[in-house]
Amino acid sequence: MNKKIILFALAIITIASVFAGCTQKTDKEQTEATQVNIGTYYQIPQDEAKRIMDEESDYIIVDAREQSEYDEGHIKGAIVIPYTEIEQKAEEMLPDKEQLILVYCRSGRRSKIAAQSLANMGYTNVKEFGGIIDWQYGIEK
Repeated sequence: MNKKIILFALAIITIASVFAGCTQKTDKEQTEATQVNIGTYYQIPQDEAKRIMDEESDYIIVDAREQSEYDEGHIKGAIVIPYTEIEQKAEEMLPDKEQLILVYCRSGRRSKIAAQSLANMGYTNVKEFGGIIDWQYGIEK
């Protein structure tokens, strides 16, 4: 009798687990699933950055490359703040420390440094999405 109860309980748990895994995630849950928390900023895939740019409005895009690189081509709407100058220019150019800030560079190395610098300065909503060399959504000059 006890074996039947245990087997029945295991069957119920297995079925419940299968159904729980089949539920739809909300947009927020899907977004959170694509983010990697680096500790003080988030690393997101480029398609998530593009979705934010298409669907949201209260964000700033920071290009962490040099001005000459920015002038050769950049993501539409981005402002240039070279990663070497982020600590000197951030408070003036990015006054709201809670605003969503999307950061990129050429390959992803400098954007990670810039994102970490912003987080260290108290910016709370920084998302780094790699380099423009992998950006498939068009650039402007």
